[in-house]
Amino acid sequence: MNPHEIPSLEIFKNRLPIQIRFSDVDVVGHVNNIVYLQYYDTGKATFMTELLGRSISWQEVDTVVANIDCAFIAPIFWGEKIEVLTTCTFIHDKSFKLLQMLRNTETGEVKSLCESVMVSFDPDTQKAAPLSEEWREKLTACVNNKPVKK
Repeated sequence: MNPHEIPSLEIFKNRLPIQIRFSDVDVVGHVNNIVYLQYYDTGKATFMTELLGRSISWQEVDTVVANIDCAFIAPIFWGEKIEVLTTCTFIHDKSFKLLQMLRNTETGEVKSLCESVMVSFDPDTQKAAPLSEEWREKLTACVNNKPVKK
């Protein structure tokens, strides 16, 4: 991921407004960097729910985060209107890659970019497993630039 190459907004399949909480802001006056990952997690959950067209069962784990690469481009300040954008960019047999962006909706300024590698997971064996047909079908449509069904 190159933080100097800002992706086109058209590639993203999900947009979610983020509410900045007072507790997100540190003593320097901006959103603490670790909170960005919480915003990205919320974006992932919304993206996956819309992608699959159903609620996610948190008791049935079938994907886990294997790697996160987050670039902090500009600070987020209290009161800014922020959204997290999410899309899938790559699919393997047992994993897929999500690209996410935090941006100010009023100015368009990109605050952060994040790539996450998600791995299909078998809780019984505690190992990576092939992606289910459901995940593969939905993610392939996303990567091939088709809209996520709602």
